[in-house]
Amino acid sequence: MRLLKSFATVGAATIASRILGFVREIMLVALLGAGPVADAFYAAFRFPNLFRRLFAEGAFNTAFIPLFSKELEKGGLAAAQTFAREVFSVLFVVLLVLTALAEMAMPLLVHTVIAPGFDEIDGKSELTADLARIMFPYLFCMSLVAMLSGVLNSLRRYFIAAFVPVVLNVVLISVLALGIYFETGATAFTGYLISWGVFFAGFLQLAMVWAAARKTGFRLQLSIPKLSPPVRRLLVLAIPAAIAGGITQINLLVGQIIASAQESAITYLQLSDRIYQLPLGVIGIAIGVVLLPELSRALGAGDRSQAIYTQRHALEFSMFLTLPSAVALGVMPYLIVDVLYVRGAFTPTDAIGTAAALGAFAWGLPAFVLVKVLSPAFFAREDTRTPMLYAGINAGLNIVLSLILFEYFAHVGIAIATSIAAWANVVLLATGLMRRGYWPFDWQTGRRTVLMLVGSAAMGVCLYAWLSFTAGEGLLDTASQRFGALCLAISGGATVYFVTTVLTRAVDLRQIQRNLRRSA
Repeated sequence: MRLLKSFATVGAATIASRILGFVREIMLVALLGAGPVADAFYAAFRFPNLFRRLFAEGAFNTAFIPLFSKELEKGGLAAAQTFAREVFSVLFVVLLVLTALAEMAMPLLVHTVIAPGFDEIDGKSELTADLARIMFPYLFCMSLVAMLSGVLNSLRRYFIAAFVPVVLNVVLISVLALGIYFETGATAFTGYLISWGVFFAGFLQLAMVWAAARKTGFRLQLSIPKLSPPVRRLLVLAIPAAIAGGITQINLLVGQIIASAQESAITYLQLSDRIYQLPLGVIGIAIGVVLLPELSRALGAGDRSQAIYTQRHALEFSMFLTLPSAVALGVMPYLIVDVLYVRGAFTPTDAIGTAAALGAFAWGLPAFVLVKVLSPAFFAREDTRTPMLYAGINAGLNIVLSLILFEYFAHVGIAIATSIAAWANVVLLATGLMRRGYWPFDWQTGRRTVLMLVGSAAMGVCLYAWLSFTAGEGLLDTASQRFGALCLAISGGATVYFVTTVLTRAVDLRQIQRNLRRSA
């Protein structure tokens, strides 16, 4: 089955990126710990990442792809290429202007938007501004990467676009290895070293997707920007799509602003975010990347039944993998954080703070994935306004809850607020889809999802019992024991879940086998 094969292709590339991302984070926190330099780096890196999600992934994965796919279906590659060239020229100029303005205003942005709480510590705001200035051109590169990735995805060339993030991780791992070798420690010099690594990685990633696009016969060239009717249509769709698609990053930035008042809180949130981003990236982002162009092409061809089938299949596939992941992260967050991060300058006390945030994020993981599954149904129909309105409600709820809960639970309150707001967004998206008839409710899908929940609960009980037993028997006292306990928990939990879902017929084993044979 082509859809399953595409999910697997993007998922495999994403797994490689996420694993290397973990290696990167392990090395980074071993070198920097959870101190002021780590806080400054994560805060500075969040800012270009926010704009990358808003301008790149938000706008082009939701507005550009449907329009580009429509040009492909109706006018062929030549018409699609003309449209892409016009968009590229406008985007290039906008990004140059935005980058120049941000570079000049960076100290003010740090004081007011990025991390106002850093003003209480001497030199922390200045270091953050310096690092953000070095890394902000990464936005320029990655926005163009996102556009070219959209082209490749529309042409069903998914692998290179999904594999590109590996380049960033390889470069940063190399830079961190130098820092560890020369024992630069948790110093400002180390922060500058890593930031320059991000800068150069951006240009390497851009070169990679540019070459991949040229291999398909696709040619881009810079021309005088003009707002042609297709480009104007893109802008009309892109602005609300950018807001809707980037809502998670907006929420994280809001959380960062609030958390900047607590020492090490930004680092704790970032490290817990990195862990739950593994299943989110492999499942949610992989499905979102594939689902939008597939839905756009099905709707462009007038095949509504295929579009609905694609959505339902994506929902079942995503929940089958997401629900047990969420339960595992929620049941044993400390063991996961301890095995991954506790070494060097990162202490068990830091692990407690990170694990608490991870446990709160875990229960929002299915919602984060469902947003990736449900949103493309609107975007493929060129309806970006509705998800934008829902995203606005999401952001407002997240801000209010973060401010309230931070007073009682510190940085963990921010994670709780983000998870609650994500579930509210899911309810709004699902209700909106069913009300418009975009996605008629399917009792069979509902039954299977409930049975997957039952299987996940059974797995969670087994994991809790295993952790209680190993702790009681003194089998978690050393790092090697904790690593072994985690490996056994993952393998045993996966076995319990799979057997339970097969026995309850939450999944059809024969259908899975047929799909695998078709996609081989």
